[in-house]
Amino acid sequence: MEIIHLILGKANPDRMNGVNKVVYQLASRQAISGKKVSVWGITKDLTHNYGKRAFNTRLFQASKNPFGLDKELTKALLELEEDAIVHLHGGWIPTYATLGRFMRKNRIPFVLTPHGAYNTVAMQRNRVVKKLYFELFEKSLLIGSRKVHSLGESEVSGLNEMFSNTKTMKLPYGFESPALTDPVSAPTREFVVGFVGRLDVHTKGLDTLMEAFESFLFKNPDAKLWIVGDGEGRATLEKAIAQNGLEENVVMWGGRFGEEKDELMRQMTVFAHPSRNEGLPVAVLEAAAMGIPSVVT
Repeated sequence: MEIIHLILGKANPDRMNGVNKVVYQLASRQAISGKKVSVWGITKDLTHNYGKRAFNTRLFQASKNPFGLDKELTKALLELEEDAIVHLHGGWIPTYATLGRFMRKNRIPFVLTPHGAYNTVAMQRNRVVKKLYFELFEKSLLIGSRKVHSLGESEVSGLNEMFSNTKTMKLPYGFESPALTDPVSAPTREFVVGFVGRLDVHTKGLDTLMEAFESFLFKNPDAKLWIVGDGEGRATLEKAIAQNGLEENVVMWGGRFGEEKDELMRQMTVFAHPSRNEGLPVAVLEAAAMGIPSVVT
């Protein structure tokens, strides 16, 4: 059997995208165990700019039309062997609606992992728009899928509110954590509250983190908040830091990866992850592996 992981992106673990990290590790483990596996990425940039990997990667051009499909992608799907299965990753993705119809029409089996996109809290955001989109597009995708892989009970419940079904499977995905280490410890070091992740202010709860840290500073004026990551919310955070005079206490590190990111994490006194909704937060698992106490929602 051939397994095709199909994602938006390139399954590059050195990106602020948990789905890409998880797919990279899943495909790597499957390849190492002898499975015939590859990752197909839909991307604007067709450059193969990532490190060495154990599996094959094919890139297809993202369309300007969010529902559009690259002709090379449809051609590649039709050339698959009969025993191949496609594994879609992510939810509420317009191009997947088109893909789902195409694969269903051509009897290409596929499964879907929404990676937390259907959990109860996520379903409440933009509820009216999502309900309309669901009836027009997402529902057809779910009907056509062989199985829907949910990460936790809240995702099963959220999906069942809109789509009662028997094909949902609840199964946490695996994650290869870094080697167990101790955080840097020195009696005189600063008290550092740390966050690592994509800078989506609402979803990641970064507005509440900033508010809480300001209150914390009244009793701990020398404390620092380290924000490691990048994303569309960076400008909003930088504006809030300037408006509240927090330039001396809040450090925006930007995107950091690999050992550089791990070294920053080891210096954190407490790891904070105040997300409003999540699939399975990779950064929290990394902090736990390093022995850093975490404050999470």
